[in-house]
Amino acid sequence: MTSKPTEQIAAERDESGDEGSTEQALTPGRVLDHGRYRLLSQVGADKRCNVQLWRAKDGVLGRDVALTILVGDRSDAEAASGARRTLERAMHASTFNHVGVARVLDVVTQSSSDPTGVLGLVIAEWTHGTDLLDLVAEGPMPPGTAARLLQPLAAAVEAAHHAGLVLGADHPQRIRVTPDGEIRMAFPGPMAQATSSDDVRGLGAALYLLLTGRWALGDAPEGLPAAPTGPDGNLVAPRTLRPTVPLELSTVAVRALGNPDSTGTTGGVRTGAAVLRVLEQHATFENSSASAQGAQSTESNEVWRREDPKPDKQKRKKLMISVGVLAVATLLVIGWIAASLIGMFTETNSGHNTGQVIGETGNHPGGQQPPSEQPQAPATPVKITAGTSFNTSGDADAPQRIPNLFDGNPGTWWSTFDYKQQLGPGGISNGTGAVLTLDHAAVLREVVINSQSAGTKVEIRQVNGTPSMEGKLLGSAVLNAGDTLIPIQADSPTHQVLLVITQLVPSNGGFASQINEVKVSGSAA
Repeated sequence: MTSKPTEQIAAERDESGDEGSTEQALTPGRVLDHGRYRLLSQVGADKRCNVQLWRAKDGVLGRDVALTILVGDRSDAEAASGARRTLERAMHASTFNHVGVARVLDVVTQSSSDPTGVLGLVIAEWTHGTDLLDLVAEGPMPPGTAARLLQPLAAAVEAAHHAGLVLGADHPQRIRVTPDGEIRMAFPGPMAQATSSDDVRGLGAALYLLLTGRWALGDAPEGLPAAPTGPDGNLVAPRTLRPTVPLELSTVAVRALGNPDSTGTTGGVRTGAAVLRVLEQHATFENSSASAQGAQSTESNEVWRREDPKPDKQKRKKLMISVGVLAVATLLVIGWIAASLIGMFTETNSGHNTGQVIGETGNHPGGQQPPSEQPQAPATPVKITAGTSFNTSGDADAPQRIPNLFDGNPGTWWSTFDYKQQLGPGGISNGTGAVLTLDHAAVLREVVINSQSAGTKVEIRQVNGTPSMEGKLLGSAVLNAGDTLIPIQADSPTHQVLLVITQLVPSNGGFASQINEVKVSGSAA
């Protein structure tokens, strides 16, 4: 199917004459790997290791891909050895699957039809969105937004290090921002000498860039200002350049860079987990503020805001009105329940005073109504106060995003990892989700789930001790795009409930699902 187009491409290339240098040969329209990959546009270059970063078209599968092209002199033993080491590392990373890293699709060594300076290719899935440098072109990001943006990459670095892998996430043009507002390692293929410490330093540099618009590591792309240093040679902290930056974010950015030779700092942060912990704290803080003001529309996505947030008097006024209405409604419900209880006791006392005989009040012994006829207490919203990840395989999916399930803001979400197989028997996991803790015990009546992953199957199960798929099934549904109401059949109060996904939806050649918000209603215990 592809032989004819390949022959035509090769003919066009041969007519051009001498290929010249690698830089001249690698131009839009050029094909590599026996005609399979056609270069579309160059995204950047990592001059530290003679790497060019390109967007290309896969002629066999008809999809865009990200190419990390290793260039150099094939007769140079050191360059060839470094290229082989990078390709080996990329091949090992092909088994790593995380939302914060583009999946490695293939690793190709040099072929006779490629330009003489090409030493190998790392092919990864293409990350749609924007360049990280474009994001700060008009100025630094609000601190809370910067923390939220960087969370997926920090989580990916930590997961990769646990798997014994190095990502090479220490160059700004290897990183892109997805349309969903998440920073992602888009061009895998670490340098031959890269270590896990370089990944952590890359996180510090990315955070410094988002907070200040300046790059704190060497070899910055042309036009990107370098981070300043003080009279003592130490790197100037982001908080010094922007007083609105929280102290913890400013400190972790500088300490993660932590190389005395290049930054003058003394270090102190050596793991992705330490960076991620601070990011989660400050991202959660800003999300809470956003949820108090109401959900924002997609068009006003906070990712693209260039200024620090300012108080909105109109939204505050609406919030106060909403709180007042809710308080009145709550008082009315409490009054209705109290009146019902008083009526019940009054009827009971009246029955005793008139000397009613047991068995003479109808066909029901004891003068009581059957359970099916007894009025149920009205269902009211039950606040979710905490949540923890659940996965039958033991590996939690995005645990740092669990609070997004109940932050009151449908604009935030929790999502599963990208699975290569569907959930269920034979897959890597039978189910993934979260254990949700309620602020008080309640008999659940319904659960409303907001999601954009239509077709996702979910179950609501009772938690007795350790959460598991063996807990009593309270309700289930196939989610629609938007809100899906799930009736709950519960006969006893509970403090916790298990929400578990048992079927994902197709996504980017694999399977994944996301949930934006969960609301629970029930009656008092």
